[in-house]
Amino acid sequence: MSLSALVQEIRIPIIDVYDDFFQRNKEKLVLCVYGGAGSGKSYAVAQYLILRALEERGKHFLITRATLPSLRLSCWMLIQHLLREYGIPHAVNKSEFWIEIRDNKLFFKSLDDPEKIKSAEFNYIWMEEATEFNYQDFLQLKLRLRRKNKLQNQIILTFNPIDAYHWLKTQLVDTPADNVAVLRTTYKENPFLSADYVQELQRLSEVDENYYRIYALGEWGILQNLIYTNWDVVDRVPEEVDQVVYGLDFGYNNPTALVEVRIKENEAWVRELIYQSHLTNQDLIDLMKGLKIGHAPVYADSSEPQRIEELYKAGFNVYPAMKSVKDGIDRVKRYKLRITKDSVNTLKEIRAYKWREDKEGQVLDEPVKFNDHAMDALRYAIASMEGRNAPRIRIL
Repeated sequence: MSLSALVQEIRIPIIDVYDDFFQRNKEKLVLCVYGGAGSGKSYAVAQYLILRALEERGKHFLITRATLPSLRLSCWMLIQHLLREYGIPHAVNKSEFWIEIRDNKLFFKSLDDPEKIKSAEFNYIWMEEATEFNYQDFLQLKLRLRRKNKLQNQIILTFNPIDAYHWLKTQLVDTPADNVAVLRTTYKENPFLSADYVQELQRLSEVDENYYRIYALGEWGILQNLIYTNWDVVDRVPEEVDQVVYGLDFGYNNPTALVEVRIKENEAWVRELIYQSHLTNQDLIDLMKGLKIGHAPVYADSSEPQRIEELYKAGFNVYPAMKSVKDGIDRVKRYKLRITKDSVNTLKEIRAYKWREDKEGQVLDEPVKFNDHAMDALRYAIASMEGRNAPRIRIL
């Protein structure tokens, strides 16, 4: 059965270029699927694995990312969403993170604890956001493809081409072996994207050439001129700190981002609390009430005074943030940032957050405005805490 046949049976939307690619390459061991943002590659691979689970029996699947929090917020949620949407019977084990379809098991394991995978055997492996992995990770995972199968076992890698010097390009894409198939796609192959998102991607040509090349054209870029290098990843935040503040970047079609920042001397622990699209102000208020923010100051995007006022009336100490981007970035750079590993979107943003370059390659004194919602929230919190907007605490 092809994805096209599955469409007719349970009426799901597919992108033809992926259906053709998977059908032509059933005998290949390694499938590299890369390209720009919005190309639908993650959806397509999830659909392909669901199809394999419907057609086969007794197979083991591994879906993996570098960390468990990122895996839970992406593939784990995506595959469950698709199974519910398509009405496919399945069982979910939330404590051990596996899904059963017929008598096939889909295991969701991260590589932050390699012992979980070391002795296991699989028929199909999906490495989502493969740029998070190193070459040794890939080789080790490929060795796990030894579970008995009449068909070809496969490992699938999906990623954005963010670094022209990455092993994915040098070891796989540039010189693919006979058992490797490569597909590059862009947003143009995805007919299901909203017009607003398409315009945002096209606008990147006027914003930053490197971002446009990576995220719109799906071509290899070079991430240079990064803004923040003063950060690392931690398991949790400390309880005893000097100050706790919050930064809030409003959105609707784009995500609303709320981050908590805990300050102790020259260190700032950062924890992502909300990163979600299509939130009304009432939705946001309801979510924030469950976070036990208390009387701590929340610094929010000053271009949304009405939303700030609504949150203030709902009982939060919300104040307009300092808006100077350059000054705000300078203040954030004074701290050693400790970002919790479950702050998935914040980590993804900070890894790519860079200064703009014009068409002549000159570096400008402003960041690229793309996928920067948590970065804005982080800047609001730290810069406003130090600046003139420091509030008087409102006692409720």
